[in-house]
Amino acid sequence: MLQKVSKPEHIKSLKCRQCGKEYSPTKIYVCEKCFGPLEVTYEYDSIELDRKSFRERPKTVWRYFELLPVQDETKIVNLGAGFTILHKCNRLAKALGLKALYAKDDSVNPTYSYKDRPSTVAVSKAVEFNAKACGAASTGNLAAAVAALAAKAGLPCYVFVPAYTEISKIVQASTYGATIVAVKGTFDEAKRLATQASETYDWAFANINIRPYYVEGSKTLAFEVCEQLGWETPDHVVVPVGSGALLCAIQRGFNQFQKLNLIEKRKIRVSGAQPSGCAPVVSAFKSNSSDVIPIEYPNTIAKSLAIGNPGEGFDAIKIIRQSGGTAESATNTEILDAIKLLAKTEGIFTEPAGGVTVAVLKKLVESGDVSPDETVIFYITGNGLKATEAILQHTAKPLEIEPNLESFAKTFDLRA
Repeated sequence: MLQKVSKPEHIKSLKCRQCGKEYSPTKIYVCEKCFGPLEVTYEYDSIELDRKSFRERPKTVWRYFELLPVQDETKIVNLGAGFTILHKCNRLAKALGLKALYAKDDSVNPTYSYKDRPSTVAVSKAVEFNAKACGAASTGNLAAAVAALAAKAGLPCYVFVPAYTEISKIVQASTYGATIVAVKGTFDEAKRLATQASETYDWAFANINIRPYYVEGSKTLAFEVCEQLGWETPDHVVVPVGSGALLCAIQRGFNQFQKLNLIEKRKIRVSGAQPSGCAPVVSAFKSNSSDVIPIEYPNTIAKSLAIGNPGEGFDAIKIIRQSGGTAESATNTEILDAIKLLAKTEGIFTEPAGGVTVAVLKKLVESGDVSPDETVIFYITGNGLKATEAILQHTAKPLEIEPNLESFAKTFDLRA
């Protein structure tokens, strides 16, 4: 087993989301009673934070140290992820018919996706647990993020990816020195094998055996939005859904800031976005069911969301319903159109997961599920340069001309 650590002052326990059983915050990730997922709980009475607390802190996820599950600050492995740009999208808002629209753009993180947030927590926790190696099962972005942070920490890294993963993401993770295991199958099959490997060799895998700690990094996307809106809260957030962990973490972040009286206590609507080729959460929501039926063979260009059996799908649906939000999907054509719409209106180039979010946002405005008067945040989780294959055949080709002004003017029908 990995080395256990003593109980941190600001961490209370790991608590089962299903039956409520509590455990000491060690390397345990599934409830021994009901096999439900475990979640970190905090000693809020011992956390002394107000808005002034953050004024002089570094602009990374670690400015929220008291709300992250690492005990020893000297064990933190940090590449500077976090406090990414919150764009006010005036031109896109006008095109969609909204008054106040913002993009939280995590495509500018160190490895160009939001996965840098949970990964910095996971690898720091691996170091704190004295792990001999770390890794993850991934559809691409997590592979790169964990690999980069493992390189920073000096830890061997193993990442298990479906063989269909975008080559640019595999190259990125490999360049950081990770061992890439391309599994001939789906993400769920890759994760199953990664789970077996992590248990057999006692490695610390971000989204497997240290998952309760790993997912905590993503809630900083909620913390930052509140700060960047001047300690106000949005009315509605639209979040891409793969495993469902990101949506759950964002809602948890808003709740924790409310619990600490850093923001006003009010309902924030949370809506989920999935690609139509892999939309088990949307299907369950629309059928008014709590049972998320797995998709055995996902078929979508949004490969980072191609998780057929979402581990936190049940909780995501519960949050969506309780918040008054909704869930919707987008086709490949709608995803590609949305990628280009965001790029042409706001100068943001997103990978297909962001295209899913924008496409769904557009549909929710058209259906009336997003009100024109709401302050809306949509999350861009990855950079378009990481998945150029998806859009390459759908962009204009360069027009070749001779090296003179006459050829230029003739080709583009220009007059001096």
